Formats: sequence, structure tokens, C-alpha cells
Amino acid sequence: MFPIRESMKGGIRVEPYYWDEQIDYLTNSRSMFYNEDYIEFLIKSVWKLSGPVHIVDFGCGLGYLGLKFLPYLPEGSKYTGIDKGVKLIRKAEENFRGLPFETEFIISDLYDLDIGEMKYDLAICQAFLMHLPDPKAILEKMIRSVKTEGKVICIEPHWISAMANIYVHEMKQSDFMSLGILQKLYELDAVRTGKDGNIGVKMPIYMRELGLDNIGCRINDIVRYINPDHTEEKAMLYNKLCDDGFAAPIANEEAFVQNLLSRGLSFEEAQQQLASEKLLHEEYSVNGLQYNTVYAPTMMISYGTKTK
Repeated sequence: MFPIRESMKGGIRVEPYYWDEQIDYLTNSRSMFYNEDYIEFLIKSVWKLSGPVHIVDFGCGLGYLGLKFLPYLPEGSKYTGIDKGVKLIRKAEENFRGLPFETEFIISDLYDLDIGEMKYDLAICQAFLMHLPDPKAILEKMIRSVKTEGKVICIEPHWISAMANIYVHEMKQSDFMSLGILQKLYELDAVRTGKDGNIGVKMPIYMRELGLDNIGCRINDIVRYINPDHTEEKAMLYNKLCDDGFAAPIANEEAFVQNLLSRGLSFEEAQQQLASEKLLHEEYSVNGLQYNTVYAPTMMISYGTKTK
């Protein structure tokens, strides 16, 4: 295992970084994304990675993709993870300790990082570009980081379809999931902040615009079915919904509505969204979810090849 490298202007940052304090959330939420055999299928049958590769993971967090990919990659493959979170990188190193993989971690803000002569076989990211105000700038760096005939793989969400993919039996979906309001809110937030929770569905277009070829796209395979007797899975799903901004307890309803108004919703829309989230919170947290539930989180897996 390679040591951690720090590539930061003026040395290690000391200012707080939001994701450094979200280690529990990042650990728990990733279990909702894939079945194990699907990752093996992508590597061997879709991307056809038959020889050793050196992967660079942009916004690697806890090194989750490295932990998932490396067991299925040919022997001799290497993994480099880059993230600005000092605590995240320390935890990632801990996660790989004792495993038979060659790894390296770099602490850096990817906007500041000089790609230089780094040439990898594969650049990957997951649920990372969605948080950036200028995701194309990082996608361009990902493309520059790979060799000719190297691949770029971006796994990013399409929030509005994920929200459409929650079904609670014997409940009217439109009562607890107002898709029109959510779509409007996502679009307004993307314009206001540049951060786009629906970026996954746009990635093939962005890849083409930036010069990649042989572009393809898949969707993650997992669908969660939870019946009322699945106490542990019910709690996991409820926590995931809360983390995504739904069904959490609302301590101050007036402040909640004011926040939605400041983001561009009308008063009527804000009130409807308040009622929807209170209903879902009540069913999951107060009543303990008496109904069967099916949830399919939508992660778009886009990929392309650098041919020139």
C-alpha cells in the first residue's frame, strides 16, 4: 500500500469540510446502490477489463469504489483515490489496511489539483459531480487523466426517477411524493447553485461534448423490497430517505416552508411538500411502516473511451 500524499496549496487544510463529518452516512448509504454480481458483470462483460488497470477515483471518499472494483479486476491492478477530505482519506486508508491491493491516496481539492503527467487506464467517480458547481471542469480533468483508449466512468444519480421509484402498498403515491413539485425544485436548485441531483441522465451528453467516444450508459440493478416484518431494512430505508431529504422529522414547519419559498416554490407548493414529507415521516417513523415497500434508487452509470 502506498502512503498518503498531500497535494494542497500551503499544506493540509484546517478549515472544516462538510463530508469529513458524514462518514456514517457515506458508509451506510452505499449499500443501497448495487448487488455484488452486477459490479462483476460491468467489469467483465460490459467494460471487458481483461488486463491489469490503474484506476483513479475522483472524490473517492472512503474508497468505496476501490473496495468494490478491485476484487473483480485482474491481478496487478492499482487504485488511486483523490479527495479533499482529510478525515475521509484517513478512513479510506484504514478501510484498505491489510487487503492485498496496491493503493495510493491523495488529499487535494480536485479543482486545484494539477493533473500533470498522471496517466491512468480508468477514471471513475460516484455521486460526486452532483455536488459540484462546475462538474464539467472536473469531468474534463477526468478525461485528461486517462491514457488514449482509457475509459472514464461516472456513476451519478437521477433524483426525480429515484423519487418516482418509491412505492408503498395501499398508500396513494401522489400523497407522499409530489413529483411535479420535486422536479421544479431540483431544476431551480440546479440553476441557482450549479449543483444538479439529476446530472446522471445528462452524463452521456457531457461526455460526448468533451470528446469521448464509444459512450454507453447503464442503470444500477438493485431494487429493495421491504415487508413490514423486515425491521432492520425498514430502518435502513427510512434513514436513507431522511439522508436524501425526505421523511425526516420537521422541527420548525415555518422555517421549512420559508426555505422552500426561498428556493422558488409557491406558498401552495411549499405547503403541499410539507404535508407530503410529514405523511411519509409518520408512516415510517411513527407507525413503523405497516405496508410493503419497494424502492429502486436510480444511479446512472455512464462511460466512454478516450480515443484521441
